[in-house]
Amino acid sequence: MHDFIDINEYKYELPNERIALYPLPERDQSKLLVYQSGSIEHSVFREIHQHLPTGSTLFFNNTKVIPARLTFKKETGAEIEIFLLNSILPSSIVSLAMEAKGTAQWHATIGNAKRWNSGKLQLEIPEGILEVELTDKVNSIVTFNWSPATLTFAEVISLTGKTPLPPYLKRNVAPSDRERYQTVYSEKEGAVAAPTAGLHFTEQVLESLKAKNIATNFFTLHVSAGTFQPVKVENAVEHIMHSEQIVVTRNNLENLINLKGKLIAVGTTSLRTLESLYWYGVKLQSDSTADFTIDQKFPYQKSVKSISREESFQIILAKMKKEEIHQLIGQTSIYIMPGYAIKTADALITNFHQPGSTLLLLISAFVGSDWKKIYSTSLENNYRFLSFGDSSLLWKKV
Repeated sequence: MHDFIDINEYKYELPNERIALYPLPERDQSKLLVYQSGSIEHSVFREIHQHLPTGSTLFFNNTKVIPARLTFKKETGAEIEIFLLNSILPSSIVSLAMEAKGTAQWHATIGNAKRWNSGKLQLEIPEGILEVELTDKVNSIVTFNWSPATLTFAEVISLTGKTPLPPYLKRNVAPSDRERYQTVYSEKEGAVAAPTAGLHFTEQVLESLKAKNIATNFFTLHVSAGTFQPVKVENAVEHIMHSEQIVVTRNNLENLINLKGKLIAVGTTSLRTLESLYWYGVKLQSDSTADFTIDQKFPYQKSVKSISREESFQIILAKMKKEEIHQLIGQTSIYIMPGYAIKTADALITNFHQPGSTLLLLISAFVGSDWKKIYSTSLENNYRFLSFGDSSLLWKKV
């Protein structure tokens, strides 16, 4: 692990007009930059199957963005915005929190918090009321109660919440955002930011992959708001990474172990999931009772012994079989930055990221200093940047 990484080395000039404020009319018409062994070519996302070897497997993050922004009005007229971060009660497991009925407690960011010290706020929902109370101002914990209590929390926020667009878009939410800031294969509700590499996929693209004998596999990382957290320290090593919840199935492990072709991560969240899973296998090697929690510093500890990708996944699968469990739920704060050796993926499908972000540090770990060539080329060729922008297929630098 490097002792010092100057975050200023990972900044570049991104003109405002290059930030895509809205998606293209057709998801798969975005540009595709293909990087391999130092060379770059330009394509269109609809043709991505032509750039992937037959027999590859793509690993997707099937998290679903929830309408996490809720706006309540006080009697004085002051607006209080509650941005959902993570669930506390009835469970910290996101899938269970989404099924809560009648009441739920969440950690949240509270907009205009100085105007709300106590008291309950209300929103009308069809044939009922959603009520919120500030349970703990210091830790920004809120408690929701609603009627009819037959509605799940997922249904309640679907009726009342807004799509949590990235803060850098600086625009109002459009009705189309609920569909377009969501992958076509999204399934597991709980993310407050989209796994944006997946926004380019259409049913047609998925069919073209299938026709070329390219497999698809789906697991879950619930993307948190921390993904947009800027690196505010000059030494990027000192940045505190956010934690995100992962759900991986036994089927995922079996597919990883039986992999014959190339392993392609669709998005930085999928790569973070794969790498976290690898390190969990490493943890289990020395402690069969270790929990599935990957701290940001764990991969960099000198005492940690690396093993092969397959060996790691075999260890996890053996544990799942022994304990007769079919899915793992874990937490990861994995921090992938220059100096980190990628253990799992051969290639990464990803968008173009903000200057000085942890995501750009991850890209640098994946392709080395060539990230500068990739980004300068994309700027010269009018690529669109960030969440609704264009795409890239990056092969790992070996």
